Amino acid sequence: MESQKVLMLMMYTTLFCFMATFSSQDTVTITLNQSLQFSDTLVSLDGTFEAGFFNFENSRHQYFGIWYKRISARTVVWVANRDVPVQNSTAVLKLTDQGNIVILDGSRGRVWSSNSSRIAVKPVMQLLKTGNLVVKDGEGTKNILWQSFDYPGNTFLPGMKLKSNLVTGPYNYLTSWRDTEDPAQGEFSYRIDIRGLPQLVTAKGATIWYRAGSWNGYLFTGVSWQRMHRFLNFSFESTDKEVSYEYETWNSSILTRTVLYPTGSSERSLWSDEKQRWLTIATRPVDECEYYAVCGVNSNCNINDFPICKCLQGFIPKFQAKWDSSDWSGGCVRRIKLSCHGGDGFVKYSGMKLPDTSSSWFNKSLSLEECKTLCLRNCSCTAYANLDIRDGGSGCLLWFDNIVDMRNHTDRGQEIYIRLDISELYQRRNKNMNRKKLAGILAGLIAFVIGLTILVWATSSFIKRMNLGKPEIIKKLIHWKHMKETEENDIQTIFDFSTIDIATNHFSDRNKLGEGGFGPVYKGILEDGQEIAVKRLSKTSRQGTEEFKNEVKLMATLQHRNLVKLLGCSIQQDEKLLIYEFMPNRSLDYFIFDTMRGKLLDWTRCFQIIEGIARGLLYLHQDSTLRIIHRDLKTSNILLDINMIPKISDFGLARTFGGDQAEANTNRVMGTYGYMPPEYVVHGSFSTKSDVFSYGVIVLEIISGRKNRGFRDPHHNHLNLLGHVWRLWTEERPLELIDEMLDDDTTISSEILRRIHVGLLCVQENPENRPNMSSVVLMLNGGTLLPKPRQPGFYTGKDNTIDTGSCSKHHERCSVNEISISLLEAR
Repeated sequence: MESQKVLMLMMYTTLFCFMATFSSQDTVTITLNQSLQFSDTLVSLDGTFEAGFFNFENSRHQYFGIWYKRISARTVVWVANRDVPVQNSTAVLKLTDQGNIVILDGSRGRVWSSNSSRIAVKPVMQLLKTGNLVVKDGEGTKNILWQSFDYPGNTFLPGMKLKSNLVTGPYNYLTSWRDTEDPAQGEFSYRIDIRGLPQLVTAKGATIWYRAGSWNGYLFTGVSWQRMHRFLNFSFESTDKEVSYEYETWNSSILTRTVLYPTGSSERSLWSDEKQRWLTIATRPVDECEYYAVCGVNSNCNINDFPICKCLQGFIPKFQAKWDSSDWSGGCVRRIKLSCHGGDGFVKYSGMKLPDTSSSWFNKSLSLEECKTLCLRNCSCTAYANLDIRDGGSGCLLWFDNIVDMRNHTDRGQEIYIRLDISELYQRRNKNMNRKKLAGILAGLIAFVIGLTILVWATSSFIKRMNLGKPEIIKKLIHWKHMKETEENDIQTIFDFSTIDIATNHFSDRNKLGEGGFGPVYKGILEDGQEIAVKRLSKTSRQGTEEFKNEVKLMATLQHRNLVKLLGCSIQQDEKLLIYEFMPNRSLDYFIFDTMRGKLLDWTRCFQIIEGIARGLLYLHQDSTLRIIHRDLKTSNILLDINMIPKISDFGLARTFGGDQAEANTNRVMGTYGYMPPEYVVHGSFSTKSDVFSYGVIVLEIISGRKNRGFRDPHHNHLNLLGHVWRLWTEERPLELIDEMLDDDTTISSEILRRIHVGLLCVQENPENRPNMSSVVLMLNGGTLLPKPRQPGFYTGKDNTIDTGSCSKHHERCSVNEISISLLEAR
């Protein structure tokens, strides 16, 4: 009996040690007929990656996947049975005698198989330090029979290849997940389009969604040069048999990945050991011009222009009326048809992202001049460019028929030559000559004005030094509306204080438009009749000289239809003034929180305002020269022009990020309660995701007509507006949020639900879960599934606000005044 106990103990000990090898050792080799169960894992040799079974929160579905071992928040990079999850926890992974990896369910039925076409003699399965799961024929051999890198999911890792076999196939490309917690194949793909000159595209089904462009020798034509080869080495190979694209890190310790999200956006991120989080270093699409053929054919998109779409030179809109209403889908057509034989020339465009190359032709050996000659010989050829821009340029790339999806590059770009009838070129030269003449006249006039200004300044200074009086003629010249700044070209105009004093009727209370945290805002009328808005910084304002200079410098460089325009400033002793374009419809909160004025906003107008704010933020975060974090986004800082177009204002708290900086910390937490995210209030950490949170609050306030601050859920008094919306969402009653003052149009209920959904995604507690603004713009435009939102910030605790007022009834508007706050925290 005693011997049987000893035998049983030995058997249990042996079994335990055998199972422990899968989870405790740094590397595991699975051989013939060995298996992995739910609690077992494979670990790469260097301990970077781990493979095993896992499930998502609130789901019983089991998947076999690969993730980063040392990152606490599980980051899955590959899933084997993404489309066929195991329905119970008894899933088993085995390696068969033929070298196939199979996943079996509880009844031993085969759920998934690697289906390797090659038969192994001594199959071995290993997880490499690159995150590549491989099956080899014999331990230590390099004879790989099957590898997970040949079957990518939604993540592009260093060392992985996106490739297309031009002879036999198959194509290796990324496919998005269906949802953030459903790895089944989604509707978007990230792949190399091999038609014409190969190019990197993201497609929705069979339709191109946006392009990174073709390879120019250094990188893809649509990619920013600012990040080229910073810490990655990109490579692209194209032969008559295969096209492939891959990248490696310069340092093996760097963890980086590119992910294709369910919304169709892609993001390259870098792991920060210091911050213990993924830092975003690049996203696509970067702006509205990135979407495929947004301006139609034979046009150019420039995100810094308004409107962003213009016909190419020599082309006119096909449908002028639609074009004027910003419907550019019809594109442009030639004003004069090509003469073809001897009667055509070319106009050069510089700094461009090259057009779609799916219908192009290319040759690696021709020079640029030979390329031009070849294009002129073919009546269908419409443009040419260098194939490779290295070493001064080489090769030939030709386009035929329509030019599709061309834009001004975000930083550098390339040259392309567009074919025109010779008469169009003569017309262009005549215009250029006229412009040169006009420029000469203007230069002379400007020189005269500058000379006169200097003379007036010198005369006035002399009179002051001599303690003389001020003759009326000198006084008028000194009080001229503005003068050019001479040392720093930060702003266009410096106004004389007396000019603004007169314009605002000596800062009369009748001219007062409102008052913010930094001081009152007044309406003014200049001598030429121009209406202005003047922000007069209070002498006790928390916005000091640095904040004032910050706002002036930022606003002087920003140009976007959804940002308020700074006209100038005035500094005189302790008076600091900012002069903006006047917004006749005041601010957003003036409408949405007022019972009567709120009726002026129908749903269509609300949707336009929501999208306009998103585009303004997208410009600040991605499209401006520097990445700008607003930090005080709220309804009172969203101004409305005569056409109710929203414009973001008040950049006193804004901060700029350069290079790859993604977030920062501060000991001086400033902003407005109700709009600040948890990570900023608690830790002083801010990033673009901070603005995303504020934007989500604004969206939900627009939809509901209620303020986040001071709101109390009628059934759960501790819940603020975000908690109230979340409760309605989880109870599948989100339409109860709709503001009663807005007409109840059931035909657009789906659009309202989408905005509520987007708002909840933006206010999620964890900043990593919040979408970036390019994804938000994409979500608002519809046509894609949205990920499931998680609970919003401040949901678990009581309302994080300071009570300055209350609402007496459920449907009554709150009269709580918004307060900008400044907290000094010891750190």
